[in-house]
Amino acid sequence: MATASLSRLCIHTVTTKPLALPAAVSAYRHAGIAGITVWREALAALGVKESARILADSGLKVVSLCRGGFFPAPAKSDRQKALDDNRLAIDEARAIGAPLLVLVCGAVPGIPLPDARRHIADGIAAVLPHAAKLGVKLAVEPLHPMYADTRSAICTLAQANDIIEKLHSPLVGVTIDVYHLWWDDQLEAQIARAGRAKSIFSYHVCDWRSPTRDLLLDRALMGEGCIPLRQIRSWVENAGFDGMIEVEIFSTEFWRLNQLEFLERVKSAYLEHA
Repeated sequence: MATASLSRLCIHTVTTKPLALPAAVSAYRHAGIAGITVWREALAALGVKESARILADSGLKVVSLCRGGFFPAPAKSDRQKALDDNRLAIDEARAIGAPLLVLVCGAVPGIPLPDARRHIADGIAAVLPHAAKLGVKLAVEPLHPMYADTRSAICTLAQANDIIEKLHSPLVGVTIDVYHLWWDDQLEAQIARAGRAKSIFSYHVCDWRSPTRDLLLDRALMGEGCIPLRQIRSWVENAGFDGMIEVEIFSTEFWRLNQLEFLERVKSAYLEHA
């Protein structure tokens, strides 16, 4: 494992959600952080054009835009709306200089999970030509099974790898998020599988608080939970991934803090535990 430094540290803007995009960019720069992943909603206040200008002038590496996806729907018209929105998200990624759009693929109560996965594969296939035209990669992010009802029918890295193999495009890969995948006893083997396919496009870290107080908004800082972070990182790096390591923490507790002070805690936790 490489010597600890901040050269590969990327912060997802949702981690410092109280900071508007210009404030986040300024804070990250002054903290010596190298990269930024942009939560799509963070573009809304200033618009895509002005947000793109701020990011281009920042000196930060724009790692990805998050999120597209949410393909399954009972009605064909609603699936078409999802395709239109994903094409728009691809446009936005290109505009802000993000080489990657992360996909939270979606699920709908009442649609059987195998059917939802077919909607997802079909949806990605439908927007792939637009992504190829603009040079934007697409990363399927498997989510923890607790989200299988409404957020993602893709719950394991194996399921994501299956879709990627089916689509067979160098523009479609996976996002490995430790929060969602740390529990899986097939994780090492599936990371190796993704590595052989050269399809590990991004890597997200945080920690799982035990006991957790909220399944969505109580992620912990690295080292404050039970995820074997260094072990998983070794698997990812042994599989060939050498990109930015993204800290993505949804936490109402941390959002109440002074965000500049919190960034220093993030840096320390990253250097010591991630």
